[in-house]
Amino acid sequence: MSRLDVSDPLDRIADWGPAVTPAGDFRLVPVQPERDLTLISAWMNDPAVAAFWELAGPESVTAAHLRRQSAGHGHSVPCLGVLDGTPMSYWEIYRADLDPLSRHYRARPHDTGVHLLIGGAADRGRGLGGRLLRAVVGLVLDRRPACARVIAEPDLRNTPSIAAFLDAGFRFSTEIDLPDKRAALMIRDRPPSYICDAE
Repeated sequence: MSRLDVSDPLDRIADWGPAVTPAGDFRLVPVQPERDLTLISAWMNDPAVAAFWELAGPESVTAAHLRRQSAGHGHSVPCLGVLDGTPMSYWEIYRADLDPLSRHYRARPHDTGVHLLIGGAADRGRGLGGRLLRAVVGLVLDRRPACARVIAEPDLRNTPSIAAFLDAGFRFSTEIDLPDKRAALMIRDRPPSYICDAE
């Protein structure tokens, strides 16, 4: 089991490695704006994404969001989800206990939060979100031994997202009012028998 690195609240996401899923090998790759901005901005301008992320507009809108994500002393890491070598989703892995979200629920130390969007319309609506969420939960629990649960707070109106979290083993906890939305607090607890593979 690795020692906790207090200078890196998310335990080196870049080193987490791949997860094998029924859809292929999946990896979280921290965003590099100079490489990834155009792609992520295009996803944010898809009407189905913009309805919930509210980041439609020129690339500068997405760039400002990515800067805010990266400015939190490592407590939030924006990532591309890469499936069999192809970037196809955007993820934010964050320390929910260090986030303003912690004022809206009973946070526990090392709670890890997840935001995601599936980039291409062809990848949506076929169960891929749930499969990839299961893979990411596995990575979090393997690589963050101090984390006892994974948290999400999708917009209550976003029923496909809520369905994906339920499919991935999250449970609905409660509704919470956040500054920009009414959300479903979703929780995936570490199973008591879960064996950590992190070194």
